[in-house]
Amino acid sequence: MFSLHGYGPSIFEGTILTLEVSLASLFIAMLLGICGALAKLSRARSLRLIAQIYTTTIRGIPDLVLMLLVFYGGQMFINQLGPMLGYDGYIDINPFIAGVSTIGFIFGAYMTETFRGAILAVNKGQLEAGTAYGMSAFMVFRRITLPQMVRHALPGFGNNWLVLIKTTALVSIIGLNDMVRKAGLAAGATREPFTFYLVVAINYLVITSISIYILKQLERRYSVGVREF
Repeated sequence: MFSLHGYGPSIFEGTILTLEVSLASLFIAMLLGICGALAKLSRARSLRLIAQIYTTTIRGIPDLVLMLLVFYGGQMFINQLGPMLGYDGYIDINPFIAGVSTIGFIFGAYMTETFRGAILAVNKGQLEAGTAYGMSAFMVFRRITLPQMVRHALPGFGNNWLVLIKTTALVSIIGLNDMVRKAGLAAGATREPFTFYLVVAINYLVITSISIYILKQLERRYSVGVREF
């Protein structure tokens, strides 16, 4: 039953790849989110403008369109740039790199707003007290802002992570052998699409359910000592 006509191991490999794409994309999204949030809160007008253009553009274009633009458009751009740099060969973009980069870039915009709101929620009096105590800007961020920011950011961060996991299904359209593509190939060979896509749906449900449990534990951990009203 669990062999799925011999395609069980293939679906499992695709599931592992889906998790790898999700985690790698999350890492990029978090880096971009922190940088974007700090840019939006910066006193430099140019940084605020760049961050605003970034978040507005990403939130206004469908994820699927961005995926196709990065993969196909990026590949065309790189191959046109190659001869100008003295390279005449054809450059083929790795689907894994393209998928991870695109998803990370997309969710970096959403993380930017999540982290920005979390930073603004930190009591300004505590930040001023840290500065008055003689802490540098970096120490204030590390010792005061970051720990409290995490608590405020966790709900929004969790929602973004759950959506990001489901968005990884888009990498199948650029040829990456995630579980959606593996299921599609198996469904075409066996003519049992419902069976294989049901397995994929269950896999996503298991991953998101485990994620929800971990996120709840983190929220409890970072809410210790905080009075609830």
